[in-house]
Parts: sequence; C-alpha cells; structure tokens
Amino acid sequence: MADSNIASKDFLAHLKSLYPSEPKSHSPTGSTDLQNPWFLVAAVAYSAGNRPEAVPRVYESVIDALDSAAASHGEKLSTTRVLRDAIFKSGMIGGYSRTISALIALYEATPSELRETKLIRQVDNDTVADLVSRGDELFTAMYGETAASVQSLLEAIHPDMAWFSKNIAYGHTYNATHVVSQRDTSYAIVAALIAMDTPRQVAWHLANCRRGGASLEEVRAVRRIAMEVAEACGVKWRDGVPEVVEDK
Repeated sequence: MADSNIASKDFLAHLKSLYPSEPKSHSPTGSTDLQNPWFLVAAVAYSAGNRPEAVPRVYESVIDALDSAAASHGEKLSTTRVLRDAIFKSGMIGGYSRTISALIALYEATPSELRETKLIRQVDNDTVADLVSRGDELFTAMYGETAASVQSLLEAIHPDMAWFSKNIAYGHTYNATHVVSQRDTSYAIVAALIAMDTPRQVAWHLANCRRGGASLEEVRAVRRIAMEVAEACGVKWRDGVPEVVEDK
C-alpha cells in the first residue's frame, strides 16, 4: 500500500467493515460506533508499526461517524478516552517511544474539550500490595487456566520479569478496565503484538480475547484488522501470524 494511502478514508472504512456488524456491547455507552472497536485496534497497530501520523486519521474517522449519528459530548469523550488509553496500554508491547509519538499525534488532533486533564488510574495512597492484588486478579482473568504456566515461564526466565509483568503491566497499566474493558485491552495487546511480530505472545492473547468475552468471529476480525494495518506499515512476519484457535 502506498504511503499516501496508509490511512485513507477508503482503507479505514474497509477496516471498520471487517468487525462483525452486530458485536456484543462492551462499550461505555450505547453508541453503535463505540460498540465497534475497530478504531482502537487500528490505532494501536499504527502506533506499534511506527506510523503515528495515521492515528489522527483513525480518530477523525470515528469522530466524523459520531457527528453523523448526532452523538453526545459524553460519547465523544468516551471514545477519545478509550482510544487514548488503548494506545497507552499498548506501550507495554510496542515501546513507549512509539506510544508517546502516537499520543502526541492524537493530542494534536483532539479538541481541547476532549483532552484528558486528570489521571484515570488509582494512584493516591496506592501500595505495592494494591498492585499485587490487582495484578493477580486481572492476570488470572485474562489467562484463565494458563495463568500458572505463563507466570512460571516468566519467573524462570527472570523473576523480575515475572513481577514486573503481573504487577506493573497488569496491576497498573492494563488495569483501568472501566475505561478500556478487559476484552478491548486484549484487543489492543493483540494489535501491538502483531505489529511487533511476536507470535508466541500473539497466540496467548488471541486466547485471552476469548476469555474477555469476544466471539471467534470478533477475534478473527481483530487479527485481520491488525494484520492489514501492520502490513500497510511495512511489517513483515518472519514465521506468519498465529491463527485464532477454536474452542475445544
């Protein structure tokens, strides 16, 4: 895909069409456009694919759709917050240098009344015990029956990696599921992992999408959206991208 078309209106409309037309409602409002999370998957893949200039185009596409639907200020604020925090969460995968570039691009495209001015995560009087508790809860919810084996692997390769992953990534960064749900957090993680060509973790988190409530069709759509964006960004996969595994 030519650089000039990396996030064209036609391409973004195509990406949006890939997600099932009647998804389960996990959005913070009732808006149809918020119920279709294509925009966070695409924006995260652009961010991790090091094409931050495409992020505002995704944002503008969603805001235009909400304007056409006469969406409320609250719906626009929720959409903006979801997109911003999905990109923030994906920094654990794609690296915060790329995430900062994407967030700067998004900030510059965001009307002043829709910009974030306060922390959305609990930090006042937070303790290490709080991080551990939240990390245990979300890590187990996402990984389900595989949580123990994944944690054991991380502890084996480096105990500090295991502690950081569960308590900082899951206990702090991936938390705030009141903004970006568990399901959509997994979507953002998958999008970043696909753009970064890390197949082992892609397989883990495709399964985690299912544990967050996504259907097979929805997860397949997320995988395809992320792949098409990553490919547009010039990403090439050494050994391909894992498929979505059907339920046993």
